[in-house]
Amino acid sequence: MVIDSHQHFWKYDPVRHGWINDEMSILKKDFLPADLAKIYETAGVDGCVAVQADQSESETDFLLQLAEQYEFIKGVVGWVDLRSPELAARLSHYHEFPKLKGFRHVVQSEPDPNFMLREDFQNGIAQLHAYNFTYDILIFPNQFAAAIETVRNFPNQKFVVDHIAKPYIKEGKIKEWTKHMEKIASFPNVMCKLSGMVTEADWSNWKQADFVPYLEVVHRCFTAKRLLFGSDWPVCLLGGSYPEIKAILANYLTDESVEDQAAIWGKNAVHFYQL
Repeated sequence: MVIDSHQHFWKYDPVRHGWINDEMSILKKDFLPADLAKIYETAGVDGCVAVQADQSESETDFLLQLAEQYEFIKGVVGWVDLRSPELAARLSHYHEFPKLKGFRHVVQSEPDPNFMLREDFQNGIAQLHAYNFTYDILIFPNQFAAAIETVRNFPNQKFVVDHIAKPYIKEGKIKEWTKHMEKIASFPNVMCKLSGMVTEADWSNWKQADFVPYLEVVHRCFTAKRLLFGSDWPVCLLGGSYPEIKAILANYLTDESVEDQAAIWGKNAVHFYQL
């Protein structure tokens, strides 16, 4: 069983998706379930978790509507304003949707490296556990310290690090990122997605060897029991086709046991998101 634990859908809007610049022109179009279903059939993927790309409740509702229409969308990671004084009511509302598994905030876009430590944001994270909602950590390496402190503050909250925290693969920087990854992995309530790596590499000239040092770090830190496969489709198309992106992980896992491969490719996602 293969579960893609991280992908996106959108109806392209130049304002809503303003982060898609001219360098990313390949992404300036609609990406919907019918497109992905064809890819999954060829690539041997059984299901996915759809993750928010826009910070609005309308985005969450959009993904939930798609999940109702397409059985292969096994879960949704949406967005809700974790800083809102009305958060409890919104979480109660979204708890009524079985496919809504958790939430994410695009922390990487916040200029304050300590954004996650804001009192209102911490108060929001504190309310997720009561509803068994997960939280996806989307950060750049310079925001690691705040993420680590947040994880420490909430030992009962289920966290997952998106895109192995977006290390500077293109520049080959790894030392400081490794220290932070070792620290955050020391908390047993944290998992990590093997996703989004190609976008941090040289889009046109990456090679398998570019990713191996980073994969070795997260594999050592989290072990196969806490790693999840994710494609980051369609954003991954910046660096190649879906099969090429999936092959990065497949090539790395060649010598892994059948049990460990099964965990990373799908079982861990099913367990973490309760799919």
